[in-house]
Amino acid sequence: MQLTILIHCPDQTGIISAVTGFVHQQKGNIVYLDQHVDKQAGVFFMRLESEFEQPVQLDSFTEGFGQDLAQKFDMQWEIYPDWYRPKMALFVSKYNHCLYDLLSRFNSGELTVDIPFILSNHLDLKPIADQFGITFYHVPVTKKTKEAAEDKQLELLKKHEIDFIVLARYMQIVSPKVIDVYPQRIINIHHSFLPAFAGAKPYHAAFERGVKIIGATSHYVTEELDAGPIIEQDVTTVSHSHSIKDLIVKGRDLEKIVLSRAVQLHVARKTMVYNNKTVIFS
Repeated sequence: MQLTILIHCPDQTGIISAVTGFVHQQKGNIVYLDQHVDKQAGVFFMRLESEFEQPVQLDSFTEGFGQDLAQKFDMQWEIYPDWYRPKMALFVSKYNHCLYDLLSRFNSGELTVDIPFILSNHLDLKPIADQFGITFYHVPVTKKTKEAAEDKQLELLKKHEIDFIVLARYMQIVSPKVIDVYPQRIINIHHSFLPAFAGAKPYHAAFERGVKIIGATSHYVTEELDAGPIIEQDVTTVSHSHSIKDLIVKGRDLEKIVLSRAVQLHVARKTMVYNNKTVIFS
């Protein structure tokens, strides 16, 4: 059995020694430890993986950790057992590239999650859900029906006990009604032309300006549009020889790669959010 522990707290001496000592007392063997100190904020971050030869009583381990360490060091902390597969819901609209990529990685065993359902405001991608044998929900969204649509989304998320949501090119703004239920658990992907080239045809606008680099950004969703804590980014160069179609192809390829990396980091419990920034462990 393996446990992953995530911690952040005010920086002070003795934290690593206390945590590793506690794990040792519980007959655990530490197989990974990484830490970071934000010197400006005075905050300590740590990710630790430990293995146990005998099954661990998770409730008693958690209770002991809270009483012996968390209170003493004023920790914010989470403990995750390796046997639990997080449940991921996919929200999509009409673009299929990110959806196909994530489902292919899931199908090959690269993504260790469960996908109870795919939800869309259109019917276009239902055949893909059928192809992979995943339940598909069609929840249309208009200005008049948005509130009712999000009520339905929350109902489905609760029913299927979803742990986190991936917006795989879901072309709707998610309201605080949903964000507040899933803080730091909604992952989005978009091109990195924002805010310079906003609107429906960013690649066309970027082409007209003769950009030399394009990219993609994946981040956690917050109330401020496309301004949440960044999880992963990547870029590629382009030149005058590339057409608008070339830019779109390159951009969508980056979107697939960056979103899959972000999801994998989240699933592996390698992300920590603090003050609208992320600490990403190796």
